[in-house]
Amino acid sequence: MASERIDPNDPTSNSGAGSPMQSPFCGSLRSKKFFMLGVLATQAEDYLDASNHCWCRETQQVIGMDGGRVSPERCAPGRSCYRSALGG
Repeated sequence: MASERIDPNDPTSNSGAGSPMQSPFCGSLRSKKFFMLGVLATQAEDYLDASNHCWCRETQQVIGMDGGRVSPERCAPGRSCYRSALGG
């Protein structure tokens, strides 16, 4: 059985039992393009169309739960309101 290597500097690595893997973007990030994608977004371009409009699913606004603006670049691991899209 091969052992899984965990890179503590990689935000998508599983950091241990009970900890979900982190996705590149918050699971609450939404855009019109997001709903047409059909798979987990892995790049900012997966969210952004010509309007560059995104919103937070939790607040239903362009402001996230922490009071900061919403965008693929900002809604990532390390932000206080971030939750992994892989966490269930």
